Amino acid sequence: MILKIKMVSDEVDGFLREFEIDSEATFLDLCKVILESCGYPDDQMTSFYVCNDEWERGEQITREDMGTTSADTDLFVMDNVLLNEFLEEKGQKLEFVFDPFSERSFWLNVRDIVAGKNLKRAEVKRLRGDAPLHIAELGEAGPVVHKVTPISEDEEELFSATAFDDDDFDPEGFEISQAPY
Repeated sequence: MILKIKMVSDEVDGFLREFEIDSEATFLDLCKVILESCGYPDDQMTSFYVCNDEWERGEQITREDMGTTSADTDLFVMDNVLLNEFLEEKGQKLEFVFDPFSERSFWLNVRDIVAGKNLKRAEVKRLRGDAPLHIAELGEAGPVVHKVTPISEDEEELFSATAFDDDDFDPEGFEISQAPY
């Protein structure tokens, strides 16, 4: 069977990708075609979440086993999980996290399932708009520069270490109590 999947982004208006992929393909195969269609490198810990109709996250399918899940939690790894294990009907939703540090995602929806066909390789059927900036590209804009306003000589003297006089310190004014040692 062929899954027809539509992918959009909430970061970029007009961004759209549509894929056709065999239901016997793995989530890793889908991951790779997504990254390729966006021009992203394949060097991040991406993951999929199976979502309900309200886009609330359910099962997670990770790129690799990082050994962080508890023994009573099922672990699903992309290269071991076939698409048809989670995508069985039209309208199913997925979230694809492509930037795990900032939780940036694409939203996928199974638009149709065509029985009786098989594909050897996933195909990008429609590309519209530019993909959002990727993680490495965000850093290319340069570091964030914070403007520092120089302080005056009076302010510098006020905040210097020599400006404090121990005799001016009143512990009672700060309600400091002695610990009963």
